[in-house]
Amino acid sequence: MSKPFFTSSRRDFLSLAMAGVSAYAGIHLASHDDAIAQSTGRKTDKVRLTWGYHGLTLIAKERGEFEKALAQHDIKVEWLGPFPNHAPTLQAVTGDSADFGFGGSTTPALAAIIAGSPLVFTQFVLYEPRTTAIIAKDDSGINKVEDLVGKSVAVNRSGLGEFLLIAALEKHKVDRSKVKFVYLNPPDAAPALASGKVDAWSMWSPGVDIARLDYKAHDVFLEGRDLPFQIDFSSYVTARKFAKDNPAILRALNAAYEKEAQWVNKNTTDAEHLIQKVAKYDDRIRDQFNERKRNYTLIPVSDKKFVGELQTAANWLTERKVLPESVTVSDHLASL
Repeated sequence: MSKPFFTSSRRDFLSLAMAGVSAYAGIHLASHDDAIAQSTGRKTDKVRLTWGYHGLTLIAKERGEFEKALAQHDIKVEWLGPFPNHAPTLQAVTGDSADFGFGGSTTPALAAIIAGSPLVFTQFVLYEPRTTAIIAKDDSGINKVEDLVGKSVAVNRSGLGEFLLIAALEKHKVDRSKVKFVYLNPPDAAPALASGKVDAWSMWSPGVDIARLDYKAHDVFLEGRDLPFQIDFSSYVTARKFAKDNPAILRALNAAYEKEAQWVNKNTTDAEHLIQKVAKYDDRIRDQFNERKRNYTLIPVSDKKFVGELQTAANWLTERKVLPESVTVSDHLASL
């Protein structure tokens, strides 16, 4: 038997009424949140930061002053990691399980943006010296770039490893088709080199330094020595929505990283000991880093000259198919 019209209509009416109340409440709450964001420059009091076994972010995490600086703005830090390389941190930010990448390569960040990830750059980082290198084991018979013909090289896709190999081959006029690119992330590439499954590896510090020591390897091509220009840079990224909702947090983070960089540049030995304590590599590698006196320069997204240089680099990568298509860097900068 059909339900009475009155009962059905009454329920429909109540459902519609409750939906209206809920919608109104949602609009009201959203408006309230927007008002708070406009007045304070943020919608949250917590920031989720990724970290790995290298760089300025690890130093910031270990030293503790970074968190104190943010606490002065009533911002709580949650550390997520360790991450083996930049690409997984980009996935974490895109999937909303983290708020920031850990200060990794601009190239995978641009690749993720091209693929549709709603990411924006919040700050750029230059570090010296540049130590990304193509290495091969001492008994491999590979001593120069030309020796890579017919060989396999492990690289991370759309990252420092891949671009450095392409640049090395181009400089030495070796056709890319004559070298096998093996796409592996660092945790898989290291044992592949050790076991002979790949003949060489294009990698950054400290992984490349550890591999030289552990696997008795040497440089075939060293970025800072053999590459006359810079294609890839370091950067911090966040989701576009997070940047829009929380510009005050971005400004506080940028300032805290700037203070951290200033401390590292004045205390390179202490900084290297902090990194070694977590990464647990050999004292000889730590001593090499001490001799290099690694330092960091932070660059704001408002620096038009630098953004132009990054655009030139992106165009170079696109022309060589490291990036699948062109990208306009200035369309993907946070508004601070």
